Order: sequence, then C-alpha cells, then structure tokens
Amino acid sequence: MTQPPPPPPNEPPQGGFGAPTPPPAGGFGAPTPLPPTGQPGYGYPQTPPGPPPQQPGYGYPAQPGQQPGYGYPGQPGPYGQQQQPPYGYPQGMPPQGGGGGKKLNSTTAIVVAAVVAVAVIVGGGVWYASGDDQGGKDDPARNSSAGATGGGGGGDAKPAPDGAGKEEKPSDANAKVLFQLPAPKVTESVAGVHGSWITDKAYVKSGLNEVVGRDLDKGTELWTVPLPGEVCAASPHVTKDNKTAVLFAGPMPSGATYSPCTEVGVIDIDAGKLLWQKSVKDGDDKIIFSEITIGGDAVGVGGTRGGAAFDVATGKVRWQPKPNAEQCRDVGYAGGEALATVRSCGSVSTPQLSIEYLNPKTGAPLSKYKMPSGVDQASIVSTKPLVAAADVGDTAGDGSGVSDFFSIDEKTGTLRARIAADAEKYAPRCRDTEGCTKVVVGNGRIYVPTEEHEGGSEGGRTNEIVSFDLATGKLTSDRADAGDRYTMHPVRMDGGNVIAYKYPPYDKGGQVVSVNGGSMEQTLLLEAPADRAVREVATSFTVDSAEFRYADGRLFMATRLMSQERAGIKRYLAIGFGAR
Repeated sequence: MTQPPPPPPNEPPQGGFGAPTPPPAGGFGAPTPLPPTGQPGYGYPQTPPGPPPQQPGYGYPAQPGQQPGYGYPGQPGPYGQQQQPPYGYPQGMPPQGGGGGKKLNSTTAIVVAAVVAVAVIVGGGVWYASGDDQGGKDDPARNSSAGATGGGGGGDAKPAPDGAGKEEKPSDANAKVLFQLPAPKVTESVAGVHGSWITDKAYVKSGLNEVVGRDLDKGTELWTVPLPGEVCAASPHVTKDNKTAVLFAGPMPSGATYSPCTEVGVIDIDAGKLLWQKSVKDGDDKIIFSEITIGGDAVGVGGTRGGAAFDVATGKVRWQPKPNAEQCRDVGYAGGEALATVRSCGSVSTPQLSIEYLNPKTGAPLSKYKMPSGVDQASIVSTKPLVAAADVGDTAGDGSGVSDFFSIDEKTGTLRARIAADAEKYAPRCRDTEGCTKVVVGNGRIYVPTEEHEGGSEGGRTNEIVSFDLATGKLTSDRADAGDRYTMHPVRMDGGNVIAYKYPPYDKGGQVVSVNGGSMEQTLLLEAPADRAVREVATSFTVDSAEFRYADGRLFMATRLMSQERAGIKRYLAIGFGAR
C-alpha cells in the first residue's frame, strides 16, 4: 500500500469527508450537530446520553443542567461532549438591585452598563455579549450596510489599510450546488489527496494518484495529470503564471508494501501538464519528504532529514540536506512572496528552533530569530510580514499547536511582538511548518477566531473574529460577530478584507462573507442551500481537516485524505457551490 502521510504532532488524523474525524475540542470543525427530530441522517451521530451538568462559565449565572449544543436550543453537545465554558464576560456586572435595597433606575442602569463596557474595551479585553444585544436572530452579514463595490465596505465604510478586495458583492448571494465529486475507491487504509486550487479557468483538485482540472461550474474533467503514486503534500501557493508544486510517491517498488514520498513536481494548472519531476538522493537512496511549498521562485520541501529546494521553472536542485556538526536541518518551509524555514539544531528530544528568512536562490539566511526554550515544534503563519506560531512549553493544552504568535522583522530577525493567544479564548490551529488554519495575516494585523461560546436568545453557540496588532502585540478593537447560532473562521485575505466562512446551525446553509479590514462590516458573498442532504455533505468538511477555497462567487470544499469505504456511508472528494 502507499505510505500514508505521518499524522502531525498533537493533531488527530485529518478526515474531512472521506475519513472519520474525531470530535475536536470545541471551536470550528465540530462534528455535524444532532438532527432535531426523527432518525439521524447520514453524517449525524447516534443520539448519545447527555453529559453530566457542568459548572457555569466565567461571568455566567449558574444554570441547571448542561449547556445547549451547537445550533440547537437545549440540546447536548455532539457525541455527548461537554461544551467549553463561555468566557470573556467582565466580572462585577451591575446587578438589577443596588446596595441598601435601592433599585437602579433605567437611565442609571444604562450609564453603568456603558461604563463597564468601555472599561472592558479600554482594559484591552473583549466583551462577548450573549443576549438580545447581539441581535438575536439577526445575521450581521445580511444586515451589513456595506456597499456593492468590491469586497464589502462601500459607502462611508472605513477603508482597509491593505486596500480594497477583488471579491464583489453579488446581486443574489443564494447559491446552489455546482457539483459533488464522489470519493475515489481506496484499497489502502488511507491515501493522500492533498491540494486544491482555483484559476479563472478551472477548479483543480488532487485525486487518487492524479491531479485533475475541472470545469468551474459543471465539475467535468478538463484535463488529468496522472502520477505514479499518491499526493503526499501540496503547495497552497500558485505562481503568477499558475504553476504549483506537489509532493508524491513514486512507483511501488517490486515486493514492497508501500511507496515513500520522494517525488517533487511542478504542474501548470492552466495547461494541465506536469512540467518536471525530480528527487534527491543520499547515497543510493532517495530522500523522503513530508512538506512542500513555493516561495518566490523556489520550491521548498522538508522532512525529518532536512530540506531541499528546486528552481520552479527548471527543476534544478538549489540545495539539499547535508549533515553538520550541530545537527541542524531545515524542518520545512513556508512560501508565498518569500521563503522562510523552521530550522532545528541539536537533539531531536531537546531541539533549538529558529525562524530563518532565506535567500531563495541559495538558501542562505537573510535574518534569523531564535525561538524561546520550550518550543519543540513551530509553524510559520506568514512570510511577508514574517509571523510564526508555537505552543511554548506545551501550555496551550488543547492540541492546537498555538500558545503564542511571534511577529518578526524579516530584515533584522528581531522580535517585534510576542502575542499570547490564550487557548481558552482563541481558536487558531497549526500543524507542520505551513499548516496553520483559522488564522490570516493582513493590514499589519493577525486575525483569529475566538472559541465558540453561548450565543443569543435561542441558546446556540457563536463566536467572533478579532485581531492583534503585529507591531504592538495588543488586541485591537476589531470584531466581526458570527451571529446567533453561527461560528466563523477566516479563510484568506482579499486585499485588506478578510474572507471568512460561517458554519451554519442545523437548519441553515453555510455562508461566505467579506469582512472589511477597516470597518469590520460584513458583506454576504455566498449562502449555501439549507437543504438537509446538502448540509450533511457540506458540514462534514471541517476546517481542520479540509481545504476551503473561495473565489469569484464560488466556494469549494475538499478533503485531504481518503480512507477505505465503509458500508452504508457515502463519501465525497469535494463539493462546489455557486450562483443559482
């Protein structure tokens, strides 16, 4: 069988729709909630016994029983798990009655509440309201005052520091299913199908031992690039002339039970052509890699034995792993406009990690930041500006891989700001060198979702997207509310706007919104059908285990791994939504 990609540390196996996904510890990516009535449909867990009553969260009055589940009034959490306690409410909220038995009149109550709210904001915290003041059933995106110009935020909206986005507000955001791609038949226990991209011509998705370009609206095949083995990893980046890189397994050796991930290739996803295929050797053996990216004009691959780089255009090897006395190696690379690496020196058990900004021609470090002690794994969220993430001393405690972000001056390697991302409040997730989800960088800020918490009047769960200043490390006043019974996470930047996906409650379709980076106003770009059968497929693709791609009015969700079929379960490789 082919070699399954190794699971990232502290990360459950990536599943999406096609591999069973363990229930995450709250936040985005929660399994599909229980149906309201009748027998559970596909994708719903069997109704479990409810969890025992839990203690009320910080700042909440004690309530009998359990917290309501995601999207359901008064329902237990999925799989019977206890929900994360809500947070973020300031202590000392004014009671209905004052001291000495005197009641506050309405004017006084309003003034006191306003003072408390201002004090919380001034104090650098965030107040997550949980009542009718949040709008109840109101949808912040549907009720946005943003204009119809690109990316949400027309009229008098404050412009985003990084400029207007390209994504336009549609005349009708209601979408239909464009196509669903059934899962390929997998004979091994698991197979990699990493990678999906959108061009103006095609939706491109890796399949079983192939990469396929498909019509954007019909899903019909436009071209196919066959590969000798599974796609072990794929670059999230595409060059200006629509070339991307994939790491894949070679042909199965005679008598072997698996084929290792040794082959590096660049594909022209406009023409549907494999431009070159290369590997590097250590003696007689090909070196096995686990990560790949494109940074500048270099393809970087990393693994346990170190990193290598190739010229994007020609495939010429620029550097490859070499042993040294300090036992240093490039664990992996992050790309985009620039190329950076996580470099590890010393023993595997007690490594010293550094974040290095590289010359993509030679691999020579242009700057270097030494990570603090207690960091044995790090990720790079962005190369320009340079932002890293790590779980320092394993203090996050939730398997997210993030306790802190590090804003680094790429020219000097000096630390601009260290940002504490309390795992009980915020929900980014990082795996591998360039494997961070639910976090984006733009406008001189880093945007993250809060953990989900109790929502509005219907008792559902909700959350927000907030930001930290990369220069100061401080929480800003930015806040985009998901709305009652929705939870949201950032997908990518669009100029200075944040493209975000909103997971729906049990009776709604998911939404794509553009959040103006200046005003934080939301513009609804797309809303998927609320039909139950469609929702069951769509909500099976979770952000921690799937690929979300949105461009020009179309949303595609796809899995990264496929497993063997199970009786009675229909699996999908991808699903696409677009205008009716």
